[in-house]
Amino acid sequence: MTTSSPPREFAVEIVRRLRAAGHTALLAGGCVRDLLLGREPKDYDVATTARPEQVRELFGHRRTLAVGASFGVIVVTGPREAGHVEVATFRTEGPYHDGRRPESVAFCTPEEDAQRRDFTINGMFYDPIDARVLDFVGGEADLAARVIRAIGDPHERMREDKLRMLRAVRFAATLDFALDEITAAAVREMADEIVVVSQERIAQELRRMLVDPHRRRAVELCADVRLLNVILPELGGEREPEGIRPPLRKLDELTLLQQPSFELAFATLLHSLPARPVVYDICHRLRLSNDETDRIEWLVAHQDDLADAPSQMPARLKRTLAHPYRDDLIALLRVKRLAHAADMQPVLFCDE
Repeated sequence: MTTSSPPREFAVEIVRRLRAAGHTALLAGGCVRDLLLGREPKDYDVATTARPEQVRELFGHRRTLAVGASFGVIVVTGPREAGHVEVATFRTEGPYHDGRRPESVAFCTPEEDAQRRDFTINGMFYDPIDARVLDFVGGEADLAARVIRAIGDPHERMREDKLRMLRAVRFAATLDFALDEITAAAVREMADEIVVVSQERIAQELRRMLVDPHRRRAVELCADVRLLNVILPELGGEREPEGIRPPLRKLDELTLLQQPSFELAFATLLHSLPARPVVYDICHRLRLSNDETDRIEWLVAHQDDLADAPSQMPARLKRTLAHPYRDDLIALLRVKRLAHAADMQPVLFCDE
């Protein structure tokens, strides 16, 4: 377990107050996974037997937001340093007809609630008062074995929310876990159905994958389970498997940089494609912001502009180095020279 922090203390305080009011309350989901891995969770979730109206009554309407009351979810806001915590009533879910949200929910026990969650490592609960894990789905064993496994029938889990196919890949890559073969086979069979997911949600998963140091493995897994060819058919991963090897190698090289941006990583992945119209069309299709699109398109179009910087005409070089995206372009040059043990003079020249 990690040392305490304001967000964690706030989440535990919520658990204490719910318990004092006579309700069962536990930390739930991804924060439990991260705590067991010794990581500081990005956010905390609490699951409880309290109904949404009881949560609001206990914490007050001024400090709560009914963001998903119909699904049993209330956000409790804390001090600035503590952030906010989602408090959800234990629930089962009805059919998913849109591949994203259930048509209905019914409140239930913790054990029943665990069965509706996506992957075993995300299906555990933690009692912070008695310091014990409640695991009804085999999450602890899979965490120890470093495996991403769907809870129950993987086809059913993916049908409920098609984005779970991409999430399976992201968790496997970013945690450096194996993807369970049965789960992977289900994703492979259902990959074409990812098209029902909004492009904004797909783009958000891509952002998370590409800013992570394990970005190459994320793209490889996407190709292996047929998602890459559906999301980015321009790369031709399924038709021409060898075609994605050069961008994979370039993604590997980005580990030489400290925290490269999503735009830099995505431009690296798309580096062999024409900036116009192909890269622009991809960014537009994924509903990326105008700034993201401009930056990615410009980096692809100008990726080699500084290779001969010391011998360039001063006016041309000055124009390039005056561009607002120059730092990313110099970073691309730096990583390319480092990866090939080449002379760093062009980089030093641009940094002067």
